Amino acid sequence: MSTLSHIDDQGLPGMVDVSGKSTTTRTALAEATVRFPLDVFKILSAQDFLTKKGAVIQTAIIAGVMAAKKTSDLIPLCHPLALSSCKVNIIPTGEAALHITCQVRCEGKTGVEMEALTGASAAALCIYDMCKALTHDIKITDIQLLEKTGGKSDIHAGDR
Repeated sequence: MSTLSHIDDQGLPGMVDVSGKSTTTRTALAEATVRFPLDVFKILSAQDFLTKKGAVIQTAIIAGVMAAKKTSDLIPLCHPLALSSCKVNIIPTGEAALHITCQVRCEGKTGVEMEALTGASAAALCIYDMCKALTHDIKITDIQLLEKTGGKSDIHAGDR
């Protein structure tokens, strides 16, 4: 079993020292799903996902990108990273749901998994906020890392 990298020998939390690591291209892909009651999803679809609060999908994309860029402000031990790319994609599925992916890239000494997960999560939360006037029976599910590259070990969706 590996040890927790953010805990020192005395059991205290701290930011991992990455100064000795090489700068490489780091990527990560995360996903989340927002599930709706079927009747609400049909209404949203018929309205092209436009609500009184505005364009749901477009606003959630912006929220996801903004959150990914601010991950170190939200997650205490994350390093601040200069992202070179953040792409949030949101598509309706046949299961009365919106599927979100967030793909992040940077040139750095530490990975961007948390940025991708934060971006996908924030996009999902934005969708919830913009649609809650229709129902509170909205479920955010399946937030997970699908892939990461560029560090000590790569992870791909099919590897698990």
